[in-house]
Amino acid sequence: MDEVPFGPGDTLLLRTDGVAEARDRQGVFYPFAERTARWAGCPPGALLDHVHRDPLAHTGGRLGGDVALVAIGVRDGPVTGAGRFPGQAGDRDGPVTGTGR
Repeated sequence: MDEVPFGPGDTLLLRTDGVAEARDRQGVFYPFAERTARWAGCPPGALLDHVHRDPLAHTGGRLGGDVALVAIGVRDGPVTGAGRFPGQAGDRDGPVTGTGR
């Protein structure tokens, strides 16, 4: 297993292969690495917007596969509520009910 430092200001982007395998009308794959390098330093929400819209523009508005995107950023300063889940002691909203399915 590799470990990579992940500190304040960093963003981790997780994606399914549907983004990288998107093709234009001529069959050219979406240039994922080249395009996403342009948006290094964007906050997670802006990064997700770019990585959602740009492949659609490349393909003419349709993606052939499933696409899932998650961007996780580390903010500068303290994170409030870290390590707590709904229903734990001190949670103002009370316990979560239901199966979650």
